[in-house]
Amino acid sequence: MKRSGYILLMATMLLIAMQTGCTPQKNVSPATTRTYYMGFQNSAPNYYDFNKVLATLNMWAPTRADAAIISMQVPWDSLYAGVSPQQYVTNNCTGLVNFYRGKGMKLWVYIDPANGLDRSTDALDLKALGMSIAQAGQQQVYKRFCFVMDSMLQPEHMGLALETNLIRVESPDSIYQGVKAAANSASIEIAAYDTRVKLSVSIQVDWAWGTFKGGAYAGVDQDFTDFPFVQELGLSSYPYFVYNTAADIPSNYYSRIVQGRNVPVFLSEGGWSSQQVGTYTENTQKQADYITKQLQLLDNANAIALFQLTFCDIDPNGIGSVPATLNQFIYIGLVDTSLNAKPALAVWDAGFKRVRK
Repeated sequence: MKRSGYILLMATMLLIAMQTGCTPQKNVSPATTRTYYMGFQNSAPNYYDFNKVLATLNMWAPTRADAAIISMQVPWDSLYAGVSPQQYVTNNCTGLVNFYRGKGMKLWVYIDPANGLDRSTDALDLKALGMSIAQAGQQQVYKRFCFVMDSMLQPEHMGLALETNLIRVESPDSIYQGVKAAANSASIEIAAYDTRVKLSVSIQVDWAWGTFKGGAYAGVDQDFTDFPFVQELGLSSYPYFVYNTAADIPSNYYSRIVQGRNVPVFLSEGGWSSQQVGTYTENTQKQADYITKQLQLLDNANAIALFQLTFCDIDPNGIGSVPATLNQFIYIGLVDTSLNAKPALAVWDAGFKRVRK
């Protein structure tokens, strides 16, 4: 589940004012450890409410996180309206990243060349322009944007395509081949300039297991073949669409994905709804149980990071025009739209207090 770069806009206008003295929790128990960083993407119930943006960010950074992720679609509309990649990054990302760095947090950046909420088609902004990632010109725009994001923000980790196995099945082959060509081309250019950043793509775990359509385990061998630059693998998983409870998720749900490969994994996005969405009957206890299970799955996989894109629930009336499919994800926050904690937050906090080794 993704949202375009407009999500970053409000927060980055105010970050100088946010350099306040929050410090990480110190009362961690040395008896337990974790191998993974934990964090979120900057989110808010309503991106037009300046105070909510501030309040939400200060609830988790860095007292509940030691890493942050920027996960976004290419801002096609801005770039084709004449905004340079450098200016876009300066206006929308630099201040936020400076805030994260000031708190000692590691940074992941993920750029989606396709449509984050509908894997069967191009990004809506690109379609509106009558263009497609299948075209060489748009692949060049994507590649340039990725290069600028890396060179200006200097993340430790960078993803160049998202949910590639789902795109391969759901979208026309021309779109998948465009994503494949664009990501591989960007990886060559970035690697030649930045030898420090770890490059990756993400795959959709629930799809790889065949659970969406009741099929057999499919794995991700084709993704490693098509994206040979991968140094670590992002995992996307929203298992409430396929499992009734977290207890039903196999204990090797993550570790099996890279079995036989020396490739680190991390959860680049995921969550469990705390309220019913469509025919999926969920509640806050099911969500809390999922966070407990999530930490176990990451332990079993010796994962390197855990990200949940939304710290808080989303008010769909507060983020502008978005596809209806976003409604499937509006209740996966660990706090509600009034920033009241759900039971899952306490489970997350307990996990975060484990000493990272």
